[in-house]
Amino acid sequence: MSFSFTRLIRIFLISFFFSLSIDADPWGKDACLCKKQVNLSETQECHKRCPTPFLGLIAEGLIAFHQDVISPADGPRSHFLPSSSQYTLEAMRKYGFYSGFLMGCDRLMRENSEEWVYRTGKNSAGQLMKLDPVP
Repeated sequence: MSFSFTRLIRIFLISFFFSLSIDADPWGKDACLCKKQVNLSETQECHKRCPTPFLGLIAEGLIAFHQDVISPADGPRSHFLPSSSQYTLEAMRKYGFYSGFLMGCDRLMRENSEEWVYRTGKNSAGQLMKLDPVP
């Protein structure tokens, strides 16, 4: 066998980080119709990075991939403002990777269309949403 396990890991990591650097819009001009129109994170420090260096960088890359590629193709499904992916990203940037990841998992477990005890508001499209910003 000519490939070793460590060599396969290196190839995977190099291709993964290379794919994160590609900035393309594969879904065309109609992709903007699916993007969320209300962004509560603009009032917070949204350009700050996660304080956990390695895991935070990987998690932010995966969330960016989800927000830029998967969500426009699949359509918005969150009943919360901000969306669960944006909530996780903001929580990781505010509290660090571990606490933010756990807060994001808790948020995903509460993601449903049932009535709940959250404040409600309307987004710019007029849909009734649950308001649950990062504490």
